[in-house]
Amino acid sequence: MSSILIKNADMIVTMDKGKRQIKNGDIYIEGCEIKDIGRNLKKKAIRTIKASGMVVYPGFVNTHHHFYQTLTRCIPALEDAKLFDWLTGLYEIWRHLTPEAVYISALVALSELVLTGCTATTDQFYLFPKDQPKDLIDHEIQAAREIGIRFIPTRGGMSCGRSSGGLPPDDVIQSEDKILQDYERLIKKYHDSSKFSMLKIGLGPCSPFSVTKELLEQTARFGKEYRVKCHTHIAETLDEEKYCLKNFGKRPVEYMAELDWLGENFWYAHCIHLKDEEIRLLGKTGTGVAHCPVSNLRLGSGIAPVAKMIDNNVPVGLAVDGSASNDSSSILREMKQALLVHRIKSGVDSMPAERVFEMACCHGSRILGFEQSGSIEKGKAADLAIFQIDGIGYAGCFDPASSLLFAGESDIACYTIINGKIVVENKSIVGLDTEELYHKANRIARKMLQSASKDTGIDYLKRKR
Repeated sequence: MSSILIKNADMIVTMDKGKRQIKNGDIYIEGCEIKDIGRNLKKKAIRTIKASGMVVYPGFVNTHHHFYQTLTRCIPALEDAKLFDWLTGLYEIWRHLTPEAVYISALVALSELVLTGCTATTDQFYLFPKDQPKDLIDHEIQAAREIGIRFIPTRGGMSCGRSSGGLPPDDVIQSEDKILQDYERLIKKYHDSSKFSMLKIGLGPCSPFSVTKELLEQTARFGKEYRVKCHTHIAETLDEEKYCLKNFGKRPVEYMAELDWLGENFWYAHCIHLKDEEIRLLGKTGTGVAHCPVSNLRLGSGIAPVAKMIDNNVPVGLAVDGSASNDSSSILREMKQALLVHRIKSGVDSMPAERVFEMACCHGSRILGFEQSGSIEKGKAADLAIFQIDGIGYAGCFDPASSLLFAGESDIACYTIINGKIVVENKSIVGLDTEELYHKANRIARKMLQSASKDTGIDYLKRKR
């Protein structure tokens, strides 16, 4: 059996119930499991990592993403658009997705995540062009297995196109029956509910303005029947709120509550525009929230009331969101942004570093249903993020644990260990040529952009004035 001994780390940040910080600590791993933690462990291992000058954290968890969007980043014509305009413009490019594009974009997104210490992620894939195979999400799963990350893809879908009052073009939507059939196919083929599962399936209809009421109701029933998690976007913009009030006569959370979308089985992305009673409802029911600070700021959507949510027992995780509204898949970047923006939103003392780590580790693993992760404890999965803090960017730092958020010159982990396997070593992904991946991604992205320009007559490389 494989074994790893992490030796003499400057600090181990356990994030267990005791919230211990172990100075000059060791961690012993056998197979996929943490077997021992402490100082001066007398263990023999196949591999020893000398961790002097490093801090070890539980692996970070990303609770919302759209991998395919890594192919449409920093497009000048859309850089300064609000959400609905941004979506309308990008749908014309995303219509040209292919299986290769899905696979390569997933590799790009997952590479960025593991390089920044992420060990578990989800992805909401909801766009299925009619001229492409219907198993596009399978290509994401293939990429995740190759990288070696813990993964819960949520099979999304859009069933309400422009002809029915929705935002997306009709040629990327599907019928409710087709979406439900694929839910069942994916669960039966891939879902693993075992203790150290590396792959679970979730259900992720896109949003109230792109799916029918019937699909949301059926998804909730399906999720409960198969005991899988359900996810969607909620309360991201004031435009969405106006849309829901006009079309449903209800605010977004009230609408979702009516459709039985509350409880520990459900989590929402964003939740920026909430009333106090809605926050209390989410906390009372244990409904999770994926907080996406960079995307929310980049699109000008607003700042979510995260401190208030956490004070009301809402499980809040962190997320990079799609990498066309970010435009990065760095989970550490989200953590740093969360630390800062909520000191403006709700006061300096509302967002200490410890609270950020709680969101990125403990809350995130709970939301995604990967309870074997999220803290460094005996018997838990060996999902670890190890960062070097003895460089010039950390000179003068007296708090090793918090320094990762306040200081430093790089977001790249020295080691990322997932399920007991070293995925990132010396700041590089094991077994992956990222330079070659970069060139493949750019080739596919250019082709998609050219096809969209030909269809629409829009020069996407020209910034709108």
